[in-house]
This record gives sequence, C-alpha cells and structure tokens, in this order.
Amino acid sequence: MGRMELKVLKGISLDISKNEYVALMGPSGSGKSTLMNIIGCLDSPTGGKYILNGQDVSKMEDNALAEVRNKEIGFVFQQFNLLPRLTALENVALPLIYSGMSRKLRNEKAKHFLEIVNLSDRSHHKPNELSGGQCQRVAIARALVNDPSLILADEPTGNLDTSTSEEIMEIFGKIHASGNTVVLVTHEMDIANHALRIIRLRDGIIESDIVKEKMVQHT
Repeated sequence: MGRMELKVLKGISLDISKNEYVALMGPSGSGKSTLMNIIGCLDSPTGGKYILNGQDVSKMEDNALAEVRNKEIGFVFQQFNLLPRLTALENVALPLIYSGMSRKLRNEKAKHFLEIVNLSDRSHHKPNELSGGQCQRVAIARALVNDPSLILADEPTGNLDTSTSEEIMEIFGKIHASGNTVVLVTHEMDIANHALRIIRLRDGIIESDIVKEKMVQHT
C-alpha cells in the first residue's frame, strides 16, 4: 500500500504431504487467501521458500509459474469461472489445449472426467443451462483433467445450498480417496470437517494444525 509494507504471513512453516486432505480456515484478514495464492502459484512469497512436488517455485518468473500452475495444480473457485460460450465438455477440455493434445484425445479425456463427477448427460450444455451444483461439478472435472499434483479449492460451496454442498463435498472425498492431494479454503466448519486435517490461521500465523484422528479423540 504505497510506501507502507504490510506483513500478511509471518514466518509460516508448513508441510502438506501427497494425498493429504487439508482445510485452511481463518477469519477475514487472517492470511488464508494469501497463503492459498502462494500454494496455488498465483503469488510468490517475498521471503522464504515454497517447494511444490520437489521443485522450488519461490523465485520463478511468471511464464514458468504459469506452466507449473497448468501442470501441477487444479483450481476450483467459488464463482466456478466457466467460460459462458463453451459447453461443459469444452470447458473441461480447455486446460488440455496448452498441452498440444489432439482435439479427439482432449474430448475423450474431458468426457472421462465428466463421468467421474456424474455429468455425462450434460456434456453439451452451456453454463447458463446448468444449476450451480452442476457448474461446480464441471469446474471440478476441469481441475482434474490435467492429472495435477494438487487440487486447490477456494470456498467451493460458497454459492451453493446445503444439500448441493454435501454432494460437492462427497465428490472431493472421492477425489481424495482416489489418491489426489486436496487443499480446501473455507470459513464453514461443517465443510472443513470433511477434510482430515484442519489448519487455522489468525493474524498471519498458524493458530492450530489438527489432524482429524486427534479431533475425534477430543470429542
């Protein structure tokens, strides 16, 4: 902010292992969005290191970071971020265009991931012809299509009703069970409880980091 320097994250040290299912929680201003942006290679830290899948991405240039994002990270956002003029199938296949894959193979792969999220019958519908829950399932299929190391979901149920939210969280559970690493950012405890580890941030530091088994023992 002009000449004023604001420290958002203060000496955070964090390891997330392959095939973990982690929820990041914290009030507004706690630093969770900044941490999510760093984990997702959307921002670079001003100090320290970030090692993603054995690769130090902390000081990478923008082009190299974009490549890492496309290959290593599948994003699911609260607003879905689907392209309105494309069908569900075309939206899911979009990340594969940059990999040089043929259209036939791209469509086959996109169809496969639409099947995983139970949306095969809606593959030729555009976003305005789908419900909010269906749009989020398309977004999840798109996040999975590149076989990323990490699925990063930012408030993925924020725009959905309770029963649809539960359906979406069931899909994340299946994604985790199939071997994916999932990091979820949420302010809702019932959503965070689907994860197996809950990290709470406050004022730029980690306030608590609890693995689910311990949580169960406490209750």
